[in-house]
Amino acid sequence: MIYLDNHSTTPVDKRVLKKMLPFFTTRYNNPHSQHTRHNHSIIKDIEKARTDIAKLVGADKDEIVFTSGATESNNLAIKGMISKIKRGKNHFISLNTEHKCVLEALRKVELEGAEVSILKVNKNGLINIKDIINTIKNNTVMISVMIANNETGVIQPIDKIGKICKQRGIIFHTDAAQAVGKIKINVKKMNIDLMSISSHKFYGPKGIGAIYIRKKPRIRLNSLIDGGGQEMSIRSGTLPVPLCIGFGEAARIANKNMEREYEKTELLRDYFFKKIKQAFPDVILNGSFSKRLPANLNISIKGVDSEVLISKLTKTVISSGSACSSREIEPSSVLKGMGLKDNIISSALRIGFGRFTTKKDSIIALKEIIKVAKEIKR
Repeated sequence: MIYLDNHSTTPVDKRVLKKMLPFFTTRYNNPHSQHTRHNHSIIKDIEKARTDIAKLVGADKDEIVFTSGATESNNLAIKGMISKIKRGKNHFISLNTEHKCVLEALRKVELEGAEVSILKVNKNGLINIKDIINTIKNNTVMISVMIANNETGVIQPIDKIGKICKQRGIIFHTDAAQAVGKIKINVKKMNIDLMSISSHKFYGPKGIGAIYIRKKPRIRLNSLIDGGGQEMSIRSGTLPVPLCIGFGEAARIANKNMEREYEKTELLRDYFFKKIKQAFPDVILNGSFSKRLPANLNISIKGVDSEVLISKLTKTVISSGSACSSREIEPSSVLKGMGLKDNIISSALRIGFGRFTTKKDSIIALKEIIKVAKEIKR
């Protein structure tokens, strides 16, 4: 099976798994219990993992808080503003192409009395900075804009948004689940205050993520999970040590290999698109090409129903949209938010190249996709 759905999830790197295994079988101590000698060693390993994650995004290690994943981190960032909402700083700004968990969290704070402005992106999936500036109010508390879209791979002008937020004293949150480990991120230089990270998007284990919380000036969040006061009292609960270790190792590897993997996946993507275009000259690229993750391709082959095509593939795994929404029989909210027509949306294919994708894989997948598409094209 040729796996080209690396935006949905990635396989755990064998080096990551090897690093994790001892913490399942021999080094299984609870880091929060009283077995001092053994625990010091495990805590040291956890802090090493935290440091590696911090290095990947240009943060300090005590600005990284472990969570169960980016969905929890997004919810914590937004719902954690509840005390500010009650004090009248209650206006949030976000985009109509954000991940569903961000939009749902914003709906929840709206029920708590917050005011939410959802801005529209253009046909290329990009926000106009002027629209953000014109929407800011005196009571704007947060702007939440993802770095890279989970369906189109479109990269927003995060540097500019961060600068605007810093100048106006607004908290800047970004969902970086698709971007971390794929492109260079520096939270300090980009003026990011809160950032959500997911391990399984860059060859780490599922069930673990993190939230970056700026230390200077300190961003204060109300906790969602209360208990033993772990993770600086922001996220209580026993840490899943093997997952933390795997997450850290995945971050270390990503940091080391990022530039090489960027070039490799970009070449594979460009080759793939060139061949698809030769077979179907009227193919449409959904989203900006120049401002895009190197491994992402989101295309629509006119007259080809993407769900039918995917169901007929026997060698290749691709998708038609966000993994979190793929069971719902409705048009992609991201492509809809970009103003694309229904027939283009129903033909959309999301193809994600990865660390383990080879040129040979790409050629085999191309042949199968082109063959099936020609068979079912109306």
